[in-house]
Amino acid sequence: MEHYYYLHTNGSLIHKRFRPDPSDFIIKIWKLDTEDRKSGWILCIEALALGANKERVMELKEKWGLTNEDAQEFIKRAGSFIPGRLEIDKTGAGWRVTREYIGGTQHIYGPTVLEALAKLVRKRGNRGGKTT
Repeated sequence: MEHYYYLHTNGSLIHKRFRPDPSDFIIKIWKLDTEDRKSGWILCIEALALGANKERVMELKEKWGLTNEDAQEFIKRAGSFIPGRLEIDKTGAGWRVTREYIGGTQHIYGPTVLEALAKLVRKRGNRGGKTT
């Protein structure tokens, strides 16, 4: 089943059953397919990278069962979402995402895999368009 979420300019991540019309107060719209976990990961990563309310994103992460361990499967299927070869490692303080790409290697750290992936997307400058 499809659902839509949009990021409001005030940082709220809002659910709609039907696709909202783009407007000046919408930063981005995502289509969530409840049969495809990848869409949940992408929504949470991009929303956090774009400045969504962290508490709301973490609430959705828990609701959808997007665990640090589940992230291993996500990165295998991430495809072109984050180009390069990704690895996830547990560190003493949290998690490290390593991205190997043609130009070099990048290490990003975060308390959760989701937060590390969001930092990586933010550093890459992935601001996206209005819709996914």
